[in-house]
Amino acid sequence: MKHALFPPRPSRAGLSPRRALLALPLIALAAGPLAAQAPAGGQGQQTEVGIVTIAETDVPYTQTLPGRAAAFESASIRPRVGGVIEEIPYNAGRPVKQGEVLFRIEKDTYEAALTAAEAARASAEVAVETAQSQVDRYSRIEGVGVTQSDVESARATLLQAQADLKSAEASLQTAQLDLDRTDIRSPIEGWAEVPEVSVGALVTANQTDALTTVTRSNPIYVDAQESSVRMMRNRAMRDSGKLTFGDALEVKLTLENGQVYERDGEMVSPSAQVSSTTGTVDLRFQFDNPDYLILPGQFLRLEVTLGTTRAMLVPQRATTRKSDGTLTAFVAQDGTAKQVTLTTAGTYESNWIATDGVAPGDALIVDGLRSLKAGAAVTTVPVTINADGVVEDATKAAGE
Repeated sequence: MKHALFPPRPSRAGLSPRRALLALPLIALAAGPLAAQAPAGGQGQQTEVGIVTIAETDVPYTQTLPGRAAAFESASIRPRVGGVIEEIPYNAGRPVKQGEVLFRIEKDTYEAALTAAEAARASAEVAVETAQSQVDRYSRIEGVGVTQSDVESARATLLQAQADLKSAEASLQTAQLDLDRTDIRSPIEGWAEVPEVSVGALVTANQTDALTTVTRSNPIYVDAQESSVRMMRNRAMRDSGKLTFGDALEVKLTLENGQVYERDGEMVSPSAQVSSTTGTVDLRFQFDNPDYLILPGQFLRLEVTLGTTRAMLVPQRATTRKSDGTLTAFVAQDGTAKQVTLTTAGTYESNWIATDGVAPGDALIVDGLRSLKAGAAVTTVPVTINADGVVEDATKAAGE
């Protein structure tokens, strides 16, 4: 017999309404993690991606070459006569003109030598006049107190006097040249370096040590080296029709600080032989340099455009470089993302020039790449990439 104070215990088959209400939060907490494990979209979940259609186009075929600036002209100034430096009239580090006096050597010795040479020439001239008079007189009275032998002897004396006159004139010319060379002049226009000697220094003719150096840097040369293998590859591309050479090379220069030089250059001359040590061909380019931004010895970078080639442009933002150097991208095919490996031949603006890995008409994925994996289901939206590299909806961009 059950006592009325102890109500019957509920069966395990069910709970009282009050206990059932208290159990609901516990059931919800227990069900929460299980519910989170189930994906909202299931196996058919798709990722929305932005695509651009790959197309072939004519793009400039440009190659980058390392270069180094070289002076257009450079002259080491040396004395051609000996003596003591009397004056250094030029200012170091400033431009000098062709023919401007850089150094002066004492002239006394050379002026005296010139005076002596002038006297020797005058004496030789008198000797010629005397000999000529004797020949003329003997020729008139030949056979009358003057024999033929006397005439021939007089003519020989005249010839000797004329030879002595020429020798005296040559000595006079040499003396004049030596005197003129006491003024050491610049053979070119340019910038003169600091003098290596001072006033009072004794110098000798044609000495080994230069007194200073004059360098002309406007225009200026830029020397570069190109691989002979790449040159042969370019010729093969031209012969196969893949590369169309332009009428002239377009040459751009990048300075050491990354600044693009505003003036275009031109090729002066390629070397006619390949280096046996480096396998490269020397190339020389010329640039105007009125502001002297380029100085001899600077390391520079040349962008040489040979012509145009048919190629496919792949935006760099759509690609990924793997640790082994492989360049990859994604294309949308049949509703899935397919990863492709690209082969490139340089860059153009913000694009890779692709030669393999994609084909015209491929839908290249350029947006929505975060966490995208090969084989993922995708839905595509046509987009465009503006000049700033920002992805825009193609439909909206066309409407604008």
